[in-house]
Amino acid sequence: MKIAFYIFPDFQLLDLSGPHTAFQIASTRQAPSPYTISLLSATGGAITSSGGVSVLSEKLEDQAPDTLIVCGGQGVGALLEDESALQRLAKAAAKSRRIASVCTGAFILAQLGLLNQKRATTHWQQVARMQKAYPQVRMDGDRIFVRDGNIWTSAGITSGIDLALALIEHDCGSNMSRDVAQHMVVSQRRAGGQSQFSPILQMEPETARIRKAMDYAQQHLREIRDMEQLAAIACLSVRQFSRMFKAETGETPARAIERLRIEAARTRLESGTGNIQQIAAAVGFGTQERMRRAFIRWTGHPPQVIRRRMLAAERR
Repeated sequence: MKIAFYIFPDFQLLDLSGPHTAFQIASTRQAPSPYTISLLSATGGAITSSGGVSVLSEKLEDQAPDTLIVCGGQGVGALLEDESALQRLAKAAAKSRRIASVCTGAFILAQLGLLNQKRATTHWQQVARMQKAYPQVRMDGDRIFVRDGNIWTSAGITSGIDLALALIEHDCGSNMSRDVAQHMVVSQRRAGGQSQFSPILQMEPETARIRKAMDYAQQHLREIRDMEQLAAIACLSVRQFSRMFKAETGETPARAIERLRIEAARTRLESGTGNIQQIAAAVGFGTQERMRRAFIRWTGHPPQVIRRRMLAAERR
């Protein structure tokens, strides 16, 4: 199978290098090799990424790859204005069995009309912009990657690796995907329905004391029973700890712990690790009912909905 990555000036290097590496490793894992990989651009020659690294490419002319993958990056805006390049890209897409995008490469697919009335995703920071610019696209902005027919789109930057592993699994089976992931030292792949967002990243404490308490909380969710434990880790009184925590994260400690438990439970639900009661105990909710109430409070639906959604995504 011919895998072709489309790049342009100021593309995001990791949008290319992550998935490219996955396909390159897969190409060495069986004989005959399942993949040949090429890099295409409007002009050919050296194309410089936004990070200043240049890579060599072939000029897009009449190539007909099996899978065409459009990278994202800062240069997407300029490409959207390049009618000649877009026309040639549209012709290549029409000849391809499968079309994909990484991160903001989804804007290019949308501009070509390839995402009309299709589910798609992109980097979470660009979801609202894409919805406004392309209302005919059915945005699913909380997903790692989305497949709708022969169109695959991924979320921000590193999720291109998850997309590539999913494509490899689709082409060559789960054993091959697992082998590639192990070689890359990444998870076999995050399921497509998994969320892009992480509460621990959103809170971002400023001081070492609060970060230490947050790290401890994340690693000991099952054992935490009261704020005295976290205050002791931070070497603060409970009152001082609560005040500093709220000032630095915007959340009370109790709400932050609940968010971390929701995230941990959601990861287990998405990966199929344990039943609902086992997950509730493992992440510190204690009971299934307590976890159900927390999920409804934070997500608007019970945990069973997430598991059903994941199973449906895996079947597509």
